[in-house]
Amino acid sequence: MTRILVLNPNSSVGVTRDMDAALDLLRSPGGPAIVCETLSEGPPGIETQQHVESVVLPIARHFADREADAYVIGCFSDPGLALARENLAKPVLGIAESAFHVAIGLGQRFGIVAIKQGSIPRHMRHVRSLGFESRLAGDRPLGVGVTEMSGEGVIDRIVAVGRELRDRDGADVLILGCASMGGYRTAVEDALGLPVVDPTQAAVARAIALLSLGYRKAV
Repeated sequence: MTRILVLNPNSSVGVTRDMDAALDLLRSPGGPAIVCETLSEGPPGIETQQHVESVVLPIARHFADREADAYVIGCFSDPGLALARENLAKPVLGIAESAFHVAIGLGQRFGIVAIKQGSIPRHMRHVRSLGFESRLAGDRPLGVGVTEMSGEGVIDRIVAVGRELRDRDGADVLILGCASMGGYRTAVEDALGLPVVDPTQAAVARAIALLSLGYRKAV
């Protein structure tokens, strides 16, 4: 059976569990097996550039030791994406890159709901590297860490930030800027009336499309 490996590069199994549940939408009889795993040696949450750099080689080793038809890095900083693509003769997808591609097909300008203020410079570098600056409406932080995403009031905070991106920045599509937010997609869409992109869903859907079209090498 075709297999897509989704790796959560932090060590929080709750984040992996939330990602896995959000991917049920993409599972179907006869479709690819979508397997979610946790990088046990990663930090509890990837919230700084040091965290990003610390998991690059562990991600590469994890993928090298596990056979799959496509690989997904389940962190919005896309850590180790270039190295994994260099090492593996299979499609490797980053969830941020995939979310940007999906968002520009859904609206004119996308807004990013970031976890913390410190995440925004990393997002900006990635947006610029892909040439999507003109399609970015704004990037606003929740002020909530990765491991706090299931806390009381988080959904209200996401909706409030999403409303600012919509009403003040002019976003007509929103991107949830952390893999741990995927379970809130429907609630945010219902509250704001905008399409909302769960980045992990976007990356896995992209992997399924590439495999269905017969693309087996790195992209």
